[in-house]
Amino acid sequence: MVTVKATHTVRPAEPTPEEIMYINSCDQIKDITHTPTIYFYKKSGNDAVSILRDSLSKALFLFYPLAGRLNWAAEGGSRVELHCNGKGVPLFEAESDAAVEDFGDFTPTAAIQALIPSVDYTTPIDEIPLVIVQLTRFRCGGVSVGLGISHVMADGPSALHFVDEWTKFARGVGPAVPPFLDRKVLDTPPEKAPAVKFDPAVLRRPPTLVGEDDSSLEQRKKPIGVAFLTLTKLQIEKLRNKANLDFDYENSGGRGYSRFEAVAAHIWRCTSKARGHVADQQTSLHFVADFRNKLQPPLPKNYFGNALIRVEATDTSGSLLSNPIGAASKKIREAVEKVTDDTVRAYLDYLKELPDVGRFRSLDNSGRPKGDFYGNPNLAIISWMSLPLYGADFGWGNEIHLGPGPMGFDGKTFIIPTREGNGSFNVAIWLQEEYMGAFKNFLYDGI
Repeated sequence: MVTVKATHTVRPAEPTPEEIMYINSCDQIKDITHTPTIYFYKKSGNDAVSILRDSLSKALFLFYPLAGRLNWAAEGGSRVELHCNGKGVPLFEAESDAAVEDFGDFTPTAAIQALIPSVDYTTPIDEIPLVIVQLTRFRCGGVSVGLGISHVMADGPSALHFVDEWTKFARGVGPAVPPFLDRKVLDTPPEKAPAVKFDPAVLRRPPTLVGEDDSSLEQRKKPIGVAFLTLTKLQIEKLRNKANLDFDYENSGGRGYSRFEAVAAHIWRCTSKARGHVADQQTSLHFVADFRNKLQPPLPKNYFGNALIRVEATDTSGSLLSNPIGAASKKIREAVEKVTDDTVRAYLDYLKELPDVGRFRSLDNSGRPKGDFYGNPNLAIISWMSLPLYGADFGWGNEIHLGPGPMGFDGKTFIIPTREGNGSFNVAIWLQEEYMGAFKNFLYDGI
């Protein structure tokens, strides 16, 4: 049982610009929701709330757009604009009768959800904070920090930059590394028109199940289970070696398939096998690629915002399962290699010209669920492999766990390096309950 004891509104420590800040097309298509993450700690000081509140206030001075609010843009088309008005961030102070060890392996279940502030997305958009925080004390003396950051405002690298600066203020160490806040830098200048034209087929709706007119409606209704599984360094190397058995090193620059390409391919194949698809079932693997260093010139260091592009690999289940894992890894590699300066700029220009960007969001303008269904027969993988995840020390030591909150839909998957830094991965995956047991078996038996 979690009980909220107090709510604090935290505003920037010093006056910040009152302005309407430009939101580029990459931000515009993001969900009007928050990315939930959870940090667990063995202990904290008695003044934990004061430390969090004061340091958050200082961090919000650097990252002042996060203290503002979104508004619907007058131009329509489901677009938003960012009002930097210093309204601040809610910090909830809570207590739980549980102990940290009661959460076991920290599988992101409803028990974890209670540690992260919830948001009513039917609330008018200009009243929804862009950051939400909850400090929860446990009976064992441990604490958790539940955090939500608006998808529109920040992707993974930007969110982690904010958390890193926040923890530095909490510990009283420096120097501060300010974010680069001008989102216009993503817009293509007139003299640099992309050499290619964007193919909107990339943004087509995901495949649906063979033989069902609108399978997504039926599939959405099915109960979802979640698992938090571990792949050891040895298991990952075995998968990578299998993927690279037929790799053409001579004509491919000598770079074999990466750990991500091997593990993602394995998960894709295992989900298709567990779901029992017919051979001609179309299936898509969706993931995102960071284009910060793909642009020419690269984005400024510490660019704050979204710099991710959706990438898709497709196949039939029959082909996916009859061919070796390397064939699936190749499809993933080919999808990533399409992300270049020209393709990213063409994509952003295309989005900018769309009459309405709302179709890409999972909630409508009144906060009701909608949008494309990326579940059965598809898969969506978020990789945290290259992110500087760990070391969020607010003054009471590093976290003993960092992970996603319960934000999953069928097929949503996270690949997360373990905290020990030993080359192992945690895999958080949401699947329809009827397929979860088979998936777990195939994940390990197929290595």
